[in-house]
Amino acid sequence: MHKQRMAVSVLALLTLAACGTESGSGAGSGSGNGDGSGTVRTDLPVTDVRWSVESLTVGGKRSTAPAGAHVEIDPKGRATGNLGCNHYTADARIDGDTVTLGPGTTTEMACEKDVQDFENALSRALSGPLDAAVVNKTLTLTTADGDTITLTSQPPAPLTGTTWTVTTLTEGETATSLSADTRDKAPRLTFGKDGTVEGNLGCNSFHGKATVAGSSISFGPLASTRKMCAQAEMDVERSMLAVLRGKTAYAIDHHALSLTAENGKGLGASAPGTEK
Repeated sequence: MHKQRMAVSVLALLTLAACGTESGSGAGSGSGNGDGSGTVRTDLPVTDVRWSVESLTVGGKRSTAPAGAHVEIDPKGRATGNLGCNHYTADARIDGDTVTLGPGTTTEMACEKDVQDFENALSRALSGPLDAAVVNKTLTLTTADGDTITLTSQPPAPLTGTTWTVTTLTEGETATSLSADTRDKAPRLTFGKDGTVEGNLGCNSFHGKATVAGSSISFGPLASTRKMCAQAEMDVERSMLAVLRGKTAYAIDHHALSLTAENGKGLGASAPGTEK
């Protein structure tokens, strides 16, 4: 498992990729204020939409975005989102089919190496004006060199009935993605409307009680199978058990679920179709 600090400038540039303005004003209507604040001209239906970042293509080579990567733009030209690890915000505006962004800010959580590599490639691709096009539920942003970033809109996922695939394990300000030898056997959680939870811990399957109250979930003792697996899988299982114990805080950000136990350990999970 590798950990790296994510680059602030890249996150700001990503926000540029999906920035927007007030929706519903009609193509060619309104006028830009030129400073990225307040109501600006819009020709694209990109505001008030949760855009999931799918991929970046540079020089014909496609790279898949980290799980949970997304951007959302409010009607006043404020872009917020997450690249799968760190949160970011930036001022943004749109003029016709060209998007522009002011300096962005981001959190500085340590992240996995492949997330850092994706951001480095994104930083090189997102330089200069970006052409934007929306077709059905897909937003495509194109650089002057023909490189593209692809985003799609998706409805939010409910807590219950969704099979959540665990993508990261967290402790304090550090997030660690599952290593390559455990990713194909990633832990999964499914919460039932009857106050139960079941799934897989990375090695053994489990079930138990999970009582939801407000923004917390209280886990009862979990019953699980007792088979032995490879060391990497057992390490993930022990980390999972440290989270799924007693009372935890939970939050859903569209298609991303986070759980944080009172001991400071936590996990991040994605709904189907967003694991990447």
